[in-house]
Amino acid sequence: MLLLVDNGSAYTGDLAGLLEGLGVGFERAAPHECGPGRLGRYDRIVLSGRRRGGRQANAANSRIVRHAVGSGTRLLGICYGAEILALALGGTIRRRGSPRTGRATVRTVRENPLCEGRLDVHESHGYEVATLPPGLAALAESDGCRYEVVGHEAAPVFGTQFHPEMSPDGRALVGRFCSL
Repeated sequence: MLLLVDNGSAYTGDLAGLLEGLGVGFERAAPHECGPGRLGRYDRIVLSGRRRGGRQANAANSRIVRHAVGSGTRLLGICYGAEILALALGGTIRRRGSPRTGRATVRTVRENPLCEGRLDVHESHGYEVATLPPGLAALAESDGCRYEVVGHEAAPVFGTQFHPEMSPDGRALVGRFCSL
């Protein structure tokens, strides 16, 4: 069973529809509803993007990331989810000079189970991962973003700076994640 952590992204409905279309059983919950007892019931977790930040949501999502890494639970962080993945493990993020929106081409830079070659994706973010913590590696990049896809070196934990739910190549990436 998959847990979709709803951080309030405008695209979360699209993400839920994608999961339904893939035939993936899932439950949807807000970050504050995802305590340690609940997290143990899921074999996969997806952290959605968000509209605006908040310390409580950041703390709850950071706990979810640390749970996934510590327990080996498969996790995919999308946009904000990738940013909180980096932050929770000791990396940094930065505000972009101007928001990045629209289509982008992403290139795989390291072999991984989620993507290969080039992907056409949808960007919509004002922040981005600036530095990776130890244990996270860059898996794909674009001309405008160094860390488009990141992955943990020891746990099945990944993040995408783009919104995979909004493009055919991205939807295929989500399908691969769900099949891990």
